[in-house]
Amino acid sequence: MADIRPFVARREHLLATYYASGRVTAGRGVHHLAMVCSDVEQTIRFYQDLLGFPLVEIIENRDYPGSTHLFLDIGHGNLLAFFDFPGLALEEAVEAHGSVQHLAISVDQAHLDAVRRRLDDIGTPYLGPDRGLTDSIYVKDPDGIQIELLAQPLRRMEGAELDS
Repeated sequence: MADIRPFVARREHLLATYYASGRVTAGRGVHHLAMVCSDVEQTIRFYQDLLGFPLVEIIENRDYPGSTHLFLDIGHGNLLAFFDFPGLALEEAVEAHGSVQHLAISVDQAHLDAVRRRLDDIGTPYLGPDRGLTDSIYVKDPDGIQIELLAQPLRRMEGAELDS
């Protein structure tokens, strides 16, 4: 069994130094999280048809003419956005400092169960039950971005309320 004492000491130090109990955030939520996709239609089909997050807008990327900027509704006023960059020889991303490890999206248990059934029906692999999880699955989108669907309310983690 791993020795968790170093983690516990680090956690205590970080909380004692930086914990912001009672402070009010100036943020109003995530307007949109923008990522890069290799294929716009494949991305829309994955997020809308498989995960259930509807496409709500498509505009041209103002910084790269001919590039698509699409928006998907992930609930609670938050959007997930994607750009494509046709003509650029972009490489696949790897997990590294500064990268996104995964994006966790809160859904209800019925929605999670329906997505799990759709994934099973088409043979798309995902993580979750194999890790003892019943309220969470991890699935990679067509470009390898790891998405966690989590059947817990916002601001809760492993059943506990996160300080507000």
